[in-house]
Amino acid sequence: MNNKYFSEVRAAIPFEGKDSKNPLAFKYYNKDQKVGGKAMAEHLRFSVAYWHTMMGKGADIFGGPGFERDWHKASDPIQRAKDTMDAAFEFFQKLGVEYYCFHDRDIAPEGDTFSKSCKNLEVLVEYAKKWQKETGIKLLWGTANLFGSAIYAQGAGTNPNAHVMATAAAQIKNAIDATYELGGENYVFWGGREGYETLINTDMKKEQEQMARFLKMAVDYKKKIGFKGQFLIEPKPAEPMKHQYDSDAATTLNFLRAYDLINDFKLNIEANHATLAGNTFEHELAVASIAGKLGSVDANRGDLLLGWDTDQFPNSIYEITLAMMVILNQNGLGSGGLNFDAKVRRSSSDPVDLFYAHIGGMDTFARGLMIAHKMIKDKALSSFIEERYSSFKSGIGADIMSGKVGLEEVEKWVLKAGNPVLKSGRQEMLENIINSYLY
Repeated sequence: MNNKYFSEVRAAIPFEGKDSKNPLAFKYYNKDQKVGGKAMAEHLRFSVAYWHTMMGKGADIFGGPGFERDWHKASDPIQRAKDTMDAAFEFFQKLGVEYYCFHDRDIAPEGDTFSKSCKNLEVLVEYAKKWQKETGIKLLWGTANLFGSAIYAQGAGTNPNAHVMATAAAQIKNAIDATYELGGENYVFWGGREGYETLINTDMKKEQEQMARFLKMAVDYKKKIGFKGQFLIEPKPAEPMKHQYDSDAATTLNFLRAYDLINDFKLNIEANHATLAGNTFEHELAVASIAGKLGSVDANRGDLLLGWDTDQFPNSIYEITLAMMVILNQNGLGSGGLNFDAKVRRSSSDPVDLFYAHIGGMDTFARGLMIAHKMIKDKALSSFIEERYSSFKSGIGADIMSGKVGLEEVEKWVLKAGNPVLKSGRQEMLENIINSYLY
């Protein structure tokens, strides 16, 4: 483990327990600690987002880069990419994570031509393979950046220009190849510009059909090359487009069902995208989970007072406990994980701030995991919920749900039974129960 780029952290971040005052130590994340018979590391499967952590320069929507990293200083693009990867694997090792995620253009610079871009990617994939072999760190998922280039200003798979759509498809093919070559356990489709700003120049039906065809080509290619990883789609409501076709979990699932793609994809749910869609994080997780389609999570948060994707590190134990209850109740994320699609604030300009941010996020999820596990074990909420719906286990409730009765029979039963009795939902009591576990 070298100390070229993060000299303030000389070794792997230790676990020191909740009483530690060391800001460079975990207070709750003890990767080998068993929770319900499984190690924390297995439950949480933490991943670092290459784009924010290694490529971020402190820019926001009102200002350009605010700082320069030492690994960005080489004049030659390939050498700069290799330096960035050196820094990345130094960071991964010292943080103690087992996974990372990238866009193709994060790890390899875009060339003057498509062919040159592909060759650059091949070079950096070989470089990443050496680092993965040396460290044992794995690729959780890869994806293609189909939103940064100016050619994708009007979409990629949904672009009205067939040449642009074809270019995007070719880029997807190479990104899947890179993910496959690096042993990626998933591949993510994020339609950053798959949507529209106005219907006066848009054929919505045509664009959705294009997107379906785009995804079907990817599925066919996956089968052809024998890639066993899970395909994931990441919903987002807007920004930069006014309307994006994969706006939330329910909309995305409906799209997949409509175009006979439901068996080929699961969802990668992001907390910040959930709140931008007007939903809670746990709502989006639950919608995906009850459909059997919750595959992975982008772990971050937004600022409810700001109307854009702020991608901050998670710090709410309450929110994360509810999220972990959904994940634990479906027995984990399978090949997915918790990817920190989050960035330090513009004012947090030192490389060591990257450690503080990730440590806080990992501790938050570790604590949320422990609380959620205890609440599930104690049936702190589930026993009340089961009782609340118990009238459907027998009598008229069971008859309705089994299809034994129709409207006429139900009417006869109501006329005999009289008016129903209002029963409390006990929301405040349940909130107090949750708080008692948090405290």
